[in-house]
Amino acid sequence: MYSGQVSITVHVLVGLVAALHAYILVLEMFLWERRPGRELSGFDAETARRTAPLAANQGLYNGFLAAGLVWGLIAADPTGHQVQAFFLSCVVIAGIYGGLTANRRILFAQALPGALALAAVLWAG
Repeated sequence: MYSGQVSITVHVLVGLVAALHAYILVLEMFLWERRPGRELSGFDAETARRTAPLAANQGLYNGFLAAGLVWGLIAADPTGHQVQAFFLSCVVIAGIYGGLTANRRILFAQALPGALALAAVLWAG
């Protein structure tokens, strides 16, 4: 569906968003109680320990987003394009919700990259 340089740019943007969500999965599922996870959350050791099951659940959902984006990258069009648009829309919605309810940083760390990649996918599609 895409051609040449546009295709590469779109795939790089989608791949970066997928990598971001895979990284979030690792932070939330495996590193929540360690330094990287605690720096992300700002929690002390006890709060990180108590919230680890919740963070792991969030991490799993981020993994599903990453998996969906990878599926969109490897699936043939038009399916790949549609899958990318769907999962990037999910990323943007989750980022906006998280930014409004949990931490404004999520708007810039999750919603903005997702929105940029979604705009590229829709423009190129």
